[in-house]
Amino acid sequence: MRINVTSVLVDDQEKALRFYTETLGFQKKNDLPAGESRWLTVVSPEEPDGVELVLEPDGHPAAKPFKEALAGDGIPFTSFAVDDVHKEYERLRGLGVRFTQEPTQMGPLTTAVLDDTCGNLIMIASHA
Repeated sequence: MRINVTSVLVDDQEKALRFYTETLGFQKKNDLPAGESRWLTVVSPEEPDGVELVLEPDGHPAAKPFKEALAGDGIPFTSFAVDDVHKEYERLRGLGVRFTQEPTQMGPLTTAVLDDTCGNLIMIASHA
């Protein structure tokens, strides 16, 4: 068994696609009609056949309160691995990304938390 698809709940798929590709550096993999929204996925350019991240519309009534509760408590929705949190933090800040947590050592990991502009906090992490 292995993970092939996971998702992040977004308030606007087009805005999310721009942020996750143009800012974070993922690549669009799938963009298919799916009812009122799209089956929209991105992948790491380092693993184009790896795990896909679905930019999932947050239209379900439970989604927005869930996202607001997590963000309000400072809890990231998900986490992405990077080679160097400090370097990625500086790159993303240069692109105007807002961070809620600067790079912080947490045992064997260094983490930082960013706002994805779509209602989520996202952790980036690297091994120290």
